[in-house]
Amino acid sequence: MACSCNRSLISSKLYPCSPFSSSSPRLAFHRNSSVLLGGGIKLHDSSTISKKAQLSPLSFSASFRNHICRAAEYKFPDPIPEFADSETQKFRTHLLNKLAKKDMFGDSLEDVVGICTEIFSTFLHSEYGGPGTLLVLPFIDMADTLNERGLPGGPQAARAAVKWAQRHVDKDWKEWTGDSD
Repeated sequence: MACSCNRSLISSKLYPCSPFSSSSPRLAFHRNSSVLLGGGIKLHDSSTISKKAQLSPLSFSASFRNHICRAAEYKFPDPIPEFADSETQKFRTHLLNKLAKKDMFGDSLEDVVGICTEIFSTFLHSEYGGPGTLLVLPFIDMADTLNERGLPGGPQAARAAVKWAQRHVDKDWKEWTGDSD
């Protein structure tokens, strides 16, 4: 379906080029609040907007709409299974060494590392497609899963995992694919 960029990006109806899905809640503006949109555009509270502006949908310049539509149409690369396997091994080794230094894990260290590694591996194999696609959800899942299973150190393990991933995954992807950007 072609992107119809000559429509307002924020309105009561959502369009294919909109970054929001139809199941997303609508934006709500409250008095004495301000919203920062992409590109540094700041909308101030409704008391400073005229009555006419409050009743009509926001409109943006054609070049801004075209830029947003091009960004929404960008397709990230598919995950690379060999990269995911290699990165999972590096992750497991690092996490095992890092968490072994902490006394809180005791006999549960292997279980904690195993759960974190499994979640990270699943993410790399199914979701990660290069720089810009490293999400926070797998790390939240790590902490939640560890807590739900009654294992110690969920937040600490997830924090160590996300810190390592932020430092290494995108850089390793670029090396793996030969991308020098």
